[in-house]
Amino acid sequence: MNQNAFRNARIVLPDSIVEGSLSFDDGMIAGISDGPANTGLDLEGDYLIAGLVELHTDHLENHYRPRPGVFWDPLASLHAHDVQIAGSGITTVFDAVRIGSDADVKDMAPHIAALTGAIASARKDGWLRAEHFVHLRCELPSHDVLEHFEAYATHPETRLASMMDHTPGQRQFQSLDAYKQFYQAGRTPAELESFITDRLDDHARYSGAHRAHIVRRAHELGLALASHDDASLAHVQEGIADGVAIAEFPTTLEAAAAAHDAGLAILMGAPNVVRGKSHSGNVSATDLVRAGLLDILSSDYVPFAMLQAAFVLPQRVAGLTLPQALAMVTSNPAKAAGLTDRGELAVGKRADLVRVAMVGGLPVVRGVWRQGSRVS
Repeated sequence: MNQNAFRNARIVLPDSIVEGSLSFDDGMIAGISDGPANTGLDLEGDYLIAGLVELHTDHLENHYRPRPGVFWDPLASLHAHDVQIAGSGITTVFDAVRIGSDADVKDMAPHIAALTGAIASARKDGWLRAEHFVHLRCELPSHDVLEHFEAYATHPETRLASMMDHTPGQRQFQSLDAYKQFYQAGRTPAELESFITDRLDDHARYSGAHRAHIVRRAHELGLALASHDDASLAHVQEGIADGVAIAEFPTTLEAAAAAHDAGLAILMGAPNVVRGKSHSGNVSATDLVRAGLLDILSSDYVPFAMLQAAFVLPQRVAGLTLPQALAMVTSNPAKAAGLTDRGELAVGKRADLVRVAMVGGLPVVRGVWRQGSRVS
């Protein structure tokens, strides 16, 4: 049997679905044909889709810090994360690594070193299933975020930086009540008020200058830039002036529309789609799809949510096709990150492939190949 080919597959192309076969050679797609074929692995009518491209996941950090104050072995954390990522159909992943210390972790430096070091070591040793890059989540109000940025912006795997500001009363936490609910655990009411005051002071002291520095240096280094949690027209205009390419998790319809009009790639969390709403009470990702304002879906904190959301959306949004929905987790994020060699099933693209069966309405991953080699 030709192990470099698949037959009897529902092949999801950029604008259609064909029943046929696909072959690959030297890690690249060599041919796609409709109709029956006599050679190749029989996919028994399952879908064959491009490997998913994930631009923003906190999942590695969740494995590394499974409980407050508990830090796991970084290589073991990466291994567990990688297994779940690949098993969810993701063949390219940008692991979000927070930079900038805060009240929860007063010295992030050793943890940043541990995670980025694990990624570099694992890539060198060749045991990762997915291809991993680093996404620096820059917490602007942090006193040492610039120190961390300068240390890791030139890391070999760093390709993307996003500018975060979780100050109470703005962006993700426009509602102080929502902020208090999120951060009240383990704090008395007086301690929570003091915590909020300190965060406001940090924002006033650091955010503006840190943002300007990171924007300038990212452009000098050729790093893609993303804004985060834009809530207003002013936020979007600031991002446009800074030359950002991606608007991550806009919190309002107004901000999403302004970002779209400016040509930014709009990214939202796939869990928002699966749940039907934002966990923070912000705009619904599905509503943005209906309005034609969503380009990219990210797993955020649940790796499988990307694939699940892509198959759910055509059932919820009239006129949306499966190829269009899958583009939000394949070709669109690949283009936004400058990865022109992957993200779609086409001759000459990387043979990053996922076999998907529908079981009781759930897309089940039955096989994953990266550059033609099976990884899950």
